[in-house]
Amino acid sequence: MTKPLSEVRMAFLDEALETLYRVSHVLSRSLDLQSTLSEVLKALDEGGMTRGLVTLTTPEGDLRVHAVHGLPSSRAESVRYERGEGVVGLILERGQAVVLERVADERRFLDRLRLYDAGLPFIGVPIRLAGTLVGVLAAQPDTPADGMLDERVRLMEMVANLIGQSVRLADQVARERRDLTEERDNLRRTVRGQFGFSNIVGHAEKMQRVFDQVRQVAKWNTTVLIRGETGTGKELIAHAIHYNSPRAAGAFVKINCAALPESLLESELFGHEKGAFTGAVAQRKGRFEQADGGSLFLDEIGEVSPAFQAKLLRVLQEGELERIGGARTIKVDVRVIAATHRDLESDVESGKFREDLYYRLNVMPIHVPALRERMEDIPEIAHFLIGKIGRGQGRELKITESALRVLQHHDWPGNVRELENCLERAAVMCDSGVIDREQVLMTGMEEGMGRGAAPSTPSSSLTRSPTSALASERHNAMPELDDPDMDERERVIAALEQSGWVQAKAARLLDMTPRQIAYRIKILDIKVRQF
Repeated sequence: MTKPLSEVRMAFLDEALETLYRVSHVLSRSLDLQSTLSEVLKALDEGGMTRGLVTLTTPEGDLRVHAVHGLPSSRAESVRYERGEGVVGLILERGQAVVLERVADERRFLDRLRLYDAGLPFIGVPIRLAGTLVGVLAAQPDTPADGMLDERVRLMEMVANLIGQSVRLADQVARERRDLTEERDNLRRTVRGQFGFSNIVGHAEKMQRVFDQVRQVAKWNTTVLIRGETGTGKELIAHAIHYNSPRAAGAFVKINCAALPESLLESELFGHEKGAFTGAVAQRKGRFEQADGGSLFLDEIGEVSPAFQAKLLRVLQEGELERIGGARTIKVDVRVIAATHRDLESDVESGKFREDLYYRLNVMPIHVPALRERMEDIPEIAHFLIGKIGRGQGRELKITESALRVLQHHDWPGNVRELENCLERAAVMCDSGVIDREQVLMTGMEEGMGRGAAPSTPSSSLTRSPTSALASERHNAMPELDDPDMDERERVIAALEQSGWVQAKAARLLDMTPRQIAYRIKILDIKVRQF
């Protein structure tokens, strides 16, 4: 006995409402458009709309199949419909729904997927986004004629509207991901360019040896200990190791171990759980976890206490840690690069630094030479720093040869950092944009400092201090007195330095009498060094 139409209608409406609920639930679960569309077609199939199909427009203007219920995606994705081609292409061309009471009666129906039942109806509706047609949703009712064809068309149109919103959201997310990926790649290229070997100034033999070591160690995950005085550029070397290594795509995380008290340092490195201590209002990952898959730079590692060294040793040995207040062991894959200016060997002997941690860190030591050990690099470093300072001040800066010669006469106990501070002070006092000797001297630097200094006692020639030995070693690097680029003042200063600031000896070097050189010193306003 046939059911009354009202009962059929009520049953269909209940089923349609349930179908819409399942579809909306599917669309709210994931941003993966491909899998979401497949799940929507599955929900339609459960609601009586079988053999579902979703096609979306391509940049070329045709339709490509994105999802089909009942066929492998690999077979379906190769199918396309031109505008006006077949029933699906007709919907794209007209922008209106197409309803067939029986597929076999429509000659234009292509059935390229070999999916549809020729004896059943077919419903295809446009998918719109902000008024623009972006695709087609099609399916077949699972009954040949139940009197609900118009209602089924309405259901399909509502589902198509929901799909259109998902397409919009997926398109927006895809664009943002592309933008973020492009920005990330640009940043990576920029950072790699900044920290490439070509951007680290240094042609001295000692620096070339450092570069060779960095190139070799960057290939592997070996722990590196960078040694050198404060201000020599140890952090720059650490950057070069990371960004020229296979871990360059990972994070480069750095921390100054001397800048934090031990209690905060432990939280910074290992992280903490919520409520682990007063003020821990939320769980927090430590620097080791942040650097997972990348590199962690531990600057001033020699400043940490022996008690904290024991906690650090476990992470280096086992690659495991526990957050403060936590009981769960966390595995991390981190390449450790440490740096220090301290004499760790002496600290190990005195008990200030754990011997086992020392050997764990000192796998590949790299010594960065002090600036006074590579004086030939000063002009190039100065030009690099002048460019950097000029960009910060928004103007072009230059430095004269006479100013560079003054810089080469200084021992630079503060290394490159001191040189940069000196040049910045000189730039501040330079209105013309050309830094000359006078601006350099106005920073408080003394001419001739550390160049060829005379021994302080007669016996010092037998027991030479490192400073005097260094001065003697650099004596050969003195500028020639017959250098045509030197002015008279520079020539007199050079002669005084080569003679240990003994005026009689300097006079003989310049073919002058002692009275003549004394007069030159006076009129050229040269400050005589006393020993």
